[in-house]
Amino acid sequence: MPQTPPCFTAFSQAIDGYSLPESFTFPFYYQPHALCILAAEELQQTLLKPQQWQHNFGLGDDPHLIIGKMFGVLLVQKVSGEVGYLAAFSGKLAEQNHLAGFVPPVFDLLAEECFFLADQAEIVELTDKIVELEQCPQFVMLQTQLNADIQQRGSEIADYRAVMIEQRKARKTQRIAGQSQLDSAKQALLEAQLDQQSIADKLHLKALTEHWQGKVEQAQSAFNLLNDKIISLKTQRKNLSAALQQKIFEQYRFLNSQGAEQSLQAIFSQTSLRTPPAGAGECAAPKLLQYAFKHQLKPLAMAEFWWGASPKSEVRQHQHYYPACMGKCQPILAHMLTGMQVDANPLLVNQAAGKTLEIIYQDQDMLVVNKPAEFLSVPGKDIQDSVYQRIKTQFPQATGSLIVHRLDMSTSGLMVIALNPAAHKNLQGQFVQRVVKKSYVAIVAGLVSEDSGTIELPLRGNLYDRPRQVVCHEHGKPATTHWQVVARDEAKQQTKLMLQPYTGRTHQLRVHCAHYSGLNMAIVGDDLYGTTDKRLHLHAQCLALFHPVSQQWLEFEAKAEF
Repeated sequence: MPQTPPCFTAFSQAIDGYSLPESFTFPFYYQPHALCILAAEELQQTLLKPQQWQHNFGLGDDPHLIIGKMFGVLLVQKVSGEVGYLAAFSGKLAEQNHLAGFVPPVFDLLAEECFFLADQAEIVELTDKIVELEQCPQFVMLQTQLNADIQQRGSEIADYRAVMIEQRKARKTQRIAGQSQLDSAKQALLEAQLDQQSIADKLHLKALTEHWQGKVEQAQSAFNLLNDKIISLKTQRKNLSAALQQKIFEQYRFLNSQGAEQSLQAIFSQTSLRTPPAGAGECAAPKLLQYAFKHQLKPLAMAEFWWGASPKSEVRQHQHYYPACMGKCQPILAHMLTGMQVDANPLLVNQAAGKTLEIIYQDQDMLVVNKPAEFLSVPGKDIQDSVYQRIKTQFPQATGSLIVHRLDMSTSGLMVIALNPAAHKNLQGQFVQRVVKKSYVAIVAGLVSEDSGTIELPLRGNLYDRPRQVVCHEHGKPATTHWQVVARDEAKQQTKLMLQPYTGRTHQLRVHCAHYSGLNMAIVGDDLYGTTDKRLHLHAQCLALFHPVSQQWLEFEAKAEF
């Protein structure tokens, strides 16, 4: 009888009453299977117990080195038919790759026999040499002298050019005066004198330029003697790092159910990125599948959850389930799931089919429509049905871009549409200048204690997990949201809010509500930043702007259906 793989965990309770999944989880948009939830709850109970390893998830009072972590569970079936689960963590846990009860990494960089440690030590040695040279007194002195000479050269030449300009003006004044006050002989003599002064100025400028050019070149030459050594070491370090990275990429080799194996480099060479991003292959999902395939365990379903304090940038809440990331995991999992029966991608289903686009206002220049939830504003990569497409069909005489602003697919509510280029330019200008007034109604999961407030959190796209947005104080665009409590529902533990965005960043209201530095309460039904529900409870209820032609102030309202 085959030996049970050491990371296989049998359920602590009978699971006869549960039905097994008919197909494997679509990892990028899913509701966890009941058995995956049970496995995750068992793993979470284990995480609450004292362990031999120590990791601060931020669930206690210790404020230092808090790192929340993504965990994953994979429901698997042995050849004998027994069903259990595997557990994994993304990246490292307690600064380790191997911990009892969790599957190992696909490739262990920290193993003593691994080439990584030796190659990394060589790179570190080069870095130390570079730092030593860059900080040596002679190098610092030569660099300071070179910078000072370059700055003084520019300053002295600029100052003399300013003098030349003033002297040129003075000569011009003398010429004009001479033309009216001197006879032709004296005029000729004056012109000759002025020409000599002009030539003298130019010669002086040339001499000054050559003097400083020689001085700077001398300082540059002395500086280069040491700097060239540093550049050579940096080039050597860069080449070693690139070679090491390629060796690592080739060591990460992923199996699939058919037994086919591909390296990380080969997988990403077929994508727009070409090169694997940092951390690719270290997420829980590929580690779980790799272990299952290597030990003849049949993957049935999977789920990933966040455990611990929220990170500073991404929206991650304790014990909430999240899909695999698109940028790092999608190419890897596309290979690993080859040959398996996987749930259909719900994002490829046209949710707008059968829904009508209500027109609130119409004239020859503009429309105001009430967009249903789960309805695209503009055509997507896979689905063409959208507000744009519907208006284009219904108003064939309309010209120009039509769409002035957008609502998320899951957000319902008011949108203004331009029916000609002139109206589009005017309306878009009102949005850019923040003349347009917008109010959204939302329901968040939790009871907001204060009655009103303002959230200012800069946002940017998540580079490796589109379309999600992250808070980024370094590279994010400013985003401001004013909010006010409309009602609190004690029974449901929910709060109804009126949200007024001063800026219009992608997913601004959703992130500002869900992020721990915002309200720390996701909008009900937010499948990106919270938990799914029948729909996203966010609706663009009020819209006010100037008519693009008459300039009459117009106000529109469409009540939310929730």
